[in-house]
Amino acid sequence: MGSLLVDSARAMNHVMLLTVALFTSDLQSRRDVVVDVVQKVSPAVVYIGTVQVVESRFRPRSPFEELFGGADERRAVEGLGTGVLVDPSGVIITNEHVVRGASEIHVVLADGRQLDAEVVGADAENDLAVVRINPKGPVPFAKLGISSDLMIGEKAIAIGSPFGLKKSVTVGVVSALGRSFKADGRTYNDFIQTDASINPGNSGGPLLNIDGEVIGINSAIFSGAQGIGFAIPADKVRRVIAELSQYGKVRPAWVGLEVQPLTSELGKRLGWDRTYGALVWNVEAGSPAEQAGVQRGDIVTQMGTTQLEDADDFQSRLKSYPAKTPLPLTLVRNGQALNVVVTPVEFPPRLAEGLAWDRLGLKLKATQLGMQVIAVRPGSPSNRVGIEAGDMVVRLNNQPLTSLDVFKDAIIAARGGKSVLLLVRRGRAGYYLTLPF
Repeated sequence: MGSLLVDSARAMNHVMLLTVALFTSDLQSRRDVVVDVVQKVSPAVVYIGTVQVVESRFRPRSPFEELFGGADERRAVEGLGTGVLVDPSGVIITNEHVVRGASEIHVVLADGRQLDAEVVGADAENDLAVVRINPKGPVPFAKLGISSDLMIGEKAIAIGSPFGLKKSVTVGVVSALGRSFKADGRTYNDFIQTDASINPGNSGGPLLNIDGEVIGINSAIFSGAQGIGFAIPADKVRRVIAELSQYGKVRPAWVGLEVQPLTSELGKRLGWDRTYGALVWNVEAGSPAEQAGVQRGDIVTQMGTTQLEDADDFQSRLKSYPAKTPLPLTLVRNGQALNVVVTPVEFPPRLAEGLAWDRLGLKLKATQLGMQVIAVRPGSPSNRVGIEAGDMVVRLNNQPLTSLDVFKDAIIAARGGKSVLLLVRRGRAGYYLTLPF
């Protein structure tokens, strides 16, 4: 009887071992590169929760409240998003719109720890932010890869927290490169397009290649997308994050180059028979562009590895190249292509007042009451809307103008746009005016 029980136990063990072997073999056959990437990078993907205090004025509900005009109400609005650790010390990359206006930020790590976080720097133009935590020890991190060699059709893997569902994985391919679109009144340029699903909550998470490298930062700012997602390319991320980490902001870059739309007629005269590109109509003396050899009449056809569609495309893409970051340009001159490298510098503050005079037709001086108009150029946008000497310019693009230096900074920040919003005061009356820029 005892030997029978022993034989039975041995048989059961054999069956169990065989089952485990078969199960393990089945797992190995199902394991592919996506599984490997997810297991490798998931520990570096974090959940970001935010709290934003919103003030609102509610409608009076009684004659007493109506007498005193109602009351202000403060309420906390919670937001969510994703981020990716890119340094073992606790540096996280996410989208700017994930942390915008947040009064509190907390980060949940893969091991379940919840830590407070602070914003090191954020840039709305490129929708990128750097957030830092203090994990009291090294944490898993992902490698920031290269996006300049991406191929349309190669596999792309997105990890994020769509709709609060933590650590969701979607897989697709790189559908297109260099995409531009408009959202929330802004134009966003040079995005990776993918069919890997990216929804609210995915924002700030990584887009990965099959080597597990971060090739982009997912962004769910284009809410009208159906079946397509967008990610900020790693090369742009690297440039912007370096600025944010060191300076807390992206320093406005200046190359001293002004471009205009290129018509087909102009293009043919200049030896260019394509429908894309921007025509150089002015090169500032002593500017980085002049030092690099750019000339008036050149056609700029490419920035980095990206084809330039038009003059607006040139201005928009220039914003992702901070000061002192080499900017490769492809030009056409007399029908011949040539390559130059321009190194942007910070916009010289000494040129800000001249910029205001050239584009707005305004000359201001600082007084105890604010910035006062002392001259208006005849025929300028300011002259056409009726601004006069003695008027006070209170705000520019909602930036309070408290000094000449603040005014210069506001003008420099506005120079990439097509218009500016001014709040002008005359006597006791204030007027909002939109002027072309």
